[in-house]
Amino acid sequence: MLIAGFPAGAWGTNCYLVAPAAGEECVIIDPGHQAADGVAEAVRKHRLKPVAVVLTHGHIDHVASVVPVCGAHDVPAWIHPQDRYMMSDPEKGIGRAIGMPLMGELTVGEPDDVKELTDGAKLRLAGLEFGVSHAPGHTKGSVTFGLPGSADVPPVMFSGDLLFAGSVGRTDLPGGDMAEMLDSLARVCLPLDDSTVVLSGHGPQTTIGQERATNPYLRQVAAGQGAPQAPRRGM
Repeated sequence: MLIAGFPAGAWGTNCYLVAPAAGEECVIIDPGHQAADGVAEAVRKHRLKPVAVVLTHGHIDHVASVVPVCGAHDVPAWIHPQDRYMMSDPEKGIGRAIGMPLMGELTVGEPDDVKELTDGAKLRLAGLEFGVSHAPGHTKGSVTFGLPGSADVPPVMFSGDLLFAGSVGRTDLPGGDMAEMLDSLARVCLPLDDSTVVLSGHGPQTTIGQERATNPYLRQVAAGQGAPQAPRRGM
């Protein structure tokens, strides 16, 4: 399996391209602020054919390039219905105006083809099967995407802004809720195998085993305790 990722734009949001191998179809995950050029470069470098964009949630730092990327490759975008409104009205998702200089760089709106995600769905795209888990807490429509492992490849979870290396997503923006975040961590993350590679929306990759042992939020959830407010990272 090929996973090509890069941090994009003002918020350093991780964008990923996932394919069975170089030279094959691929799925693009979270093309955020100024991600279009990075996507185009990865497509050329690995000789990929995009077939879909999938979005972990609707914050502008994860969806800012969805219109140009979908348009360039004539592909649909998948998003949970509770976060769909943010593609057309990003300021509602962060509770304030983004600011004219930044907004002038963005193409706000929906791509031509938008499909809605549901909890427990199996998306069969580019020869891969992505398991969708609804994981509210950061936003109401946050999801994670999981890929099963094999004898030679560990399972992978694209966690969006649910789980980071050493932390979790912020819950102080509209739609954020710490109780829902803790429930999502318990329901979505704790049952996963320790070998599961976590590719998050911001920061370095990690594993469930590493986070189970060291992440204060997962540790406290596993112990049945509450957790302190998460530090701010991304939107």
